[in-house]
Amino acid sequence: MKKLFFGVVFLLALTAFKNDKPAYRLYNAKGKLVKYQKMINAAKTADVVFFGEQHNNPIAHWLELQITKDLYKARNGNIIEGAEMFERDNQLILDEYLKGEITQKYFEEEARLWPNYKTDYKPLVEFAKKHHVPFIATNVPRRYANIVYKHGFKALDTLTAEAKSYMAPLPIPYDPNVKCYKDMLAMMKQMGHSNPNLPKAQALKDATMAASIAQYAGKGKLFIHYEGAYHSDHHQGIIWYLNRYKPGLKIVTISTVEQKDIDTLNEKNKNLADFIIVVPDDMTTTY
Repeated sequence: MKKLFFGVVFLLALTAFKNDKPAYRLYNAKGKLVKYQKMINAAKTADVVFFGEQHNNPIAHWLELQITKDLYKARNGNIIEGAEMFERDNQLILDEYLKGEITQKYFEEEARLWPNYKTDYKPLVEFAKKHHVPFIATNVPRRYANIVYKHGFKALDTLTAEAKSYMAPLPIPYDPNVKCYKDMLAMMKQMGHSNPNLPKAQALKDATMAASIAQYAGKGKLFIHYEGAYHSDHHQGIIWYLNRYKPGLKIVTISTVEQKDIDTLNEKNKNLADFIIVVPDDMTTTY
């Protein structure tokens, strides 16, 4: 009788749960529903937390800010922020703005910011500015990724020493059999394209972001990195390189996916990351 009672209570609770209209659900890698605080508890002991976003998803951007705030508290302010959306040759102007040496106007005009900066990334930068948190521009300048896309890795050898300082050390290690690069090439072939340099350009970005993170990670501060989910899903991309540049770091990954039904995690989305944020696929986008 007692088992029947608890079974009925569970079913009623589950029905009420499914009739709700949440903006997201949070799962672990195996597809088990978990609470937000469990993710924070896991992340706060890491050396590096990768937040893999969908670039136009407002829930992902809101959670980036919330997680940053909560990890800042949990680590007593000992955090570093970093992002794909800022290129290494803009570190100086980013630092000048964070220190109050230049105005917001000059920063936003000169830093080659993404079109959705004001809605999606400005809150993260302003948090760093307010709390004196370092913010690292981790990505390679896109002009160098374009060189690789057109001419391959060898074309980087002819660049100046200053240009090379904005990317990972050359030569860039590259394995075309790493799943994210192999899948990218396969997708291109399905679309009728066959440029083998596209995943190499992606690898230059991943390697540079990893090298940027490696300079700061594992020194007592938690590094929170924001990037498109494809740069860190399956612990590949940036993480594949980071494990080579600085092995032994404790890494926690977060990914964002969109599903029609968010009450269970689709099989294809399991094991993307340590924690998976599932957002309704009809969620309003930021662009």
